[in-house]
Formats: sequence, structure tokens, C-alpha cells
Amino acid sequence: MKSIAILVASLGIILLAAELFVNGVEWLGKKLNLSEGAVGSVLAAVGTALPETIIPIIAILFGGQGSEGRDIGIGAILGAPLMLSTLAMFVTGLAVIIFRRRRMHGMKVVADYSTMSRDLLFFMIIFAVAILAGMIPPGLRTLQLAVAVIMVISYVVYVRTMFREERDIESDSEMPPCYFDRRQAALHRIAVQIIVALALIIFGANLFVESVKVVAVTYGVPAFVLALIVTPIATELPEKFNSVIWISREKDTLALGNITGAMVFQSSLIPALGIFLTDWQLTAGALFSAVLALLSALIMFTQLRIHKHISAPILMAGGLFYAVFLVAVFKGIVNC
Repeated sequence: MKSIAILVASLGIILLAAELFVNGVEWLGKKLNLSEGAVGSVLAAVGTALPETIIPIIAILFGGQGSEGRDIGIGAILGAPLMLSTLAMFVTGLAVIIFRRRRMHGMKVVADYSTMSRDLLFFMIIFAVAILAGMIPPGLRTLQLAVAVIMVISYVVYVRTMFREERDIESDSEMPPCYFDRRQAALHRIAVQIIVALALIIFGANLFVESVKVVAVTYGVPAFVLALIVTPIATELPEKFNSVIWISREKDTLALGNITGAMVFQSSLIPALGIFLTDWQLTAGALFSAVLALLSALIMFTQLRIHKHISAPILMAGGLFYAVFLVAVFKGIVNC
């Protein structure tokens, strides 16, 4: 019972941290005169991506001399884009349905068209490049490293483009006061609030993972089930909570940008790091998960280009791709 109580408490910590974080980054964006696209796709996305970013780095650098650390690291790197493009989108779509009566656009997710299109297109291109790099023979290591450098440069160009967008002035009218400075919202106090929120996010995610491990051992849940499902879901909780909060407040650009921006970050800088630190030879299971992530993104991108918005059912369709992945793994169709 104690471990379950800790599990529930960790979720509460993550939820509290997510509220502090979304409030802080909104005010930071206002102070720096950034667009909602830049706030959601860069500031929020990179900040909440920290928990799942730390895992592969630790696994690769400190996972021992065998291949286990390398495999865990590569799996974590490729697992994040899959989770974001499928399960995180499903949760966001579900939130749209739950809050549809308080939303002006109902079940339509009316986010900034140019930002979302850019994010999804960048993700599909650069993630496909990262996967193709995993098919380059070990003898062409220099080519792999060159691809990694290009991926890093691409993300720098992406961030520069986002920061040059004009701010959406009308989005400031319904902003709640800054929690750490309700009167003036001074920049240094906003920064402190964001740092505290990030620390709580990392602490809560780690506490969640550790408590789930205890529960798994207590109730006899297989370790591979834990590694495959629970841990990735836990590390993506910040993005999910942030997006649900923003969906409930009808700030769709922030809600989707938080996820698609994390997809861009997790498909460029982090795989580039994986290429630099490992031989980056991908298994069939890794390739299968990448294809599912790309297909899910392609469906969203297609509706966005045709209708200039994304509907809740299309977002929830991402859950089907994640279900396909789970079925394939549990039935041994793919070997991860």
C-alpha cells in the first residue's frame, strides 16, 4: 500500500509541476515577446523533454561495457518519438472530447497552421533521416557522423525560425497571473518558477518510475512489461499533463506545440547524440516503431494541410498505432 501511495503522490507532484511550468513558460514567452508557436514548440517542448532525454544519456554513458546500456539508450531514443506521436496525441484528443463543451471550437483543435505544419514536416523528414542513418554499414562511420551534424544544424535553424515569429498579441488577455510573482511577473521570478517546475517534473517522474518498479515486483509484473510500457509513459507525463491543461483553456497552439515541438527535439538532437555515442545500428523492432511514429504523424499532417485544423478523432487515432506496436511486441512479431 505504501508503494501505491507513493505512486499516487508522484502523479500529484508531476501535475503540480506541469501547472507551474505552463504558467511560467507562458509568462516567459510574453516577457521575451515570443509567439505561441515558439513558446509551445521550443520552450515548453525542450523543458518537458528533459526526463526522457536524461534516460538514454545515462544508459549509454553509464550502462556498462556490454551492449545492454547501448540497447536501452537507443530504445529510449526511438521510443520517445513513438510515444509522442501516438499515445500523447491520443491523450490530447481525449482531452478535447472531455472539454468540448467549454471550448468554442468543440472537437476541432485550431492551432497555428504554419507552426504545426512546420513541426510535423520537420519531424517526418529528420526522423526518417535518423532511421536511414541506422541502416548505414559500420564501415561508413564518417557518413553517419556527417548525418548527425546535419541533424544538429537543422534543429538550430528550426529554433531560429520559431523565435523570429511574431507574438500573438490576442493570446495575452486570459493569461492567469504568474504564481511566483502575481503583481509584476518579474523576469527573474518567472525563471525561478520554471526552474522549480522542471526540478519537480524530473523528481516526480523518477519517483513514479521507482514506485512502479516496486509495485511491479510486489505484484509479479514482468520486468520487460515495465520497461516497454510503464517507464516511457511516465517520462512523457509532463507533455501529456501540459497539453491537457492547455486544451482545457483552449490554447491549442500551446497544447499541440508542446508535443510536436518535443517530437522535433526528440527526432533531431537526441538521435544525433545517439549517433555520436553509439554505432547506431538499428534492429527490426526499432525500425517498426519508427514507421508507426511516422505514419501517425503523416495522418495528422495530411488533415492539417487539407482542413487547416486537426480533429479529436485524428489525434486519438495515434492510440491505434501504439496499440499495434504493443500487439506486435507481445506476440513476438517484432524483436525489440
